Amino acid sequence: MALFVLVLGGFIGIVTATGAITAGIERAMLSLKGREKWMIPALMGVFALGGTTYGMAEETLAFYPLLIPIMLTARYDMVTAVAVILLGAGVGVLGSTVNAFATVIASDAAGIPFTEGLVLRLVILVLCWLACVAYVMRYAERVRLDPSRSLVYDRKEEYERHFLAAPSEEGLPEFTGLHKVVLSLFGLTFVVMVWGVLFGGWWMGEMTALFLGAAILIGLIARPGEEQFVDSFLAGVRDLVGVALIIGLARGIVVVMDNGRITDTILHSAELAVSGLSEVIFINVIYWLEVGLSFFVPSSSGLAVLSMPILAPVADFADVGRHLVVTAYQSANGLVNLINPTFAVVMGALAIARVPYERWLRFMWPLLLILTVIIMACLSIATLL
Repeated sequence: MALFVLVLGGFIGIVTATGAITAGIERAMLSLKGREKWMIPALMGVFALGGTTYGMAEETLAFYPLLIPIMLTARYDMVTAVAVILLGAGVGVLGSTVNAFATVIASDAAGIPFTEGLVLRLVILVLCWLACVAYVMRYAERVRLDPSRSLVYDRKEEYERHFLAAPSEEGLPEFTGLHKVVLSLFGLTFVVMVWGVLFGGWWMGEMTALFLGAAILIGLIARPGEEQFVDSFLAGVRDLVGVALIIGLARGIVVVMDNGRITDTILHSAELAVSGLSEVIFINVIYWLEVGLSFFVPSSSGLAVLSMPILAPVADFADVGRHLVVTAYQSANGLVNLINPTFAVVMGALAIARVPYERWLRFMWPLLLILTVIIMACLSIATLL
């Protein structure tokens, strides 16, 4: 698993170095100029795609300086600009389908293929994305028609003075044929991974080889040069060394707990605790437990290796599928990380946009209730089915 994460990091590093992801999103922004209303669902869809496939998070910070002037020019406010990027990528992570840093790691720790529960996670992704898009578009249109209804109206002049002074469209990289080929290969790699796990009996070894081969293929097509290729690959690996170490450390803890019969003791206590619970109540208790843990462990991979080795076996006693526990974990973690003050991406985005944290909470709390209802309803129905 640790080797897979490092190779995946190298693959993402190679794709990022080509500039394909950045150029693609920037072209999408420009193509929708003058139709800013439809920029909201289009861009939220693009960012959600990044979130659900590879856990796009820190990478989004680079897009705020580009999107903010466009949104202000279109008579939207700063909260709208932040919501398009932060909520777009965040809801993708919440509904992770093939995200290696959430779904794959958690499924591996739970002892199941990550394709189990894929349909449920796709349903959660679509429903939550639609809810977020409708919520943001409704707020944005209200602000456009009456700027005084903005949650940051008192800072309007400050924002315009600071952000509209800088050019927003000049010097953008051309979206070349090479970028299109790289993005196509990027998406195709994840499709092949899902196919291999579903029909080819693949797991970590085969998936690692797939991403390594895809990185080499993209390198051969982009021709960055041997030195730059190696530097880009190692840069991607370097970003995920911490994740790999967490996985290794967590596995070591699991070995100690197993050999010391600590796991057996915890599972026995958990069996007694859940013996009287119905399946629906059990899965929702797991969901809220993961919500609480997510405030203290915002890292999706860290929370997966911390909680799954214990909570997934407990599901067996409650006669609930382990894939439902994985889905409850990633949905809870993704939801909390939309507002989590210990999550660097949230605070970094608000700092760039100069949006006070309490204003973001005022904007988010009704949406959090809506998303919670959707997630709990999906988990409950899936448990009954």
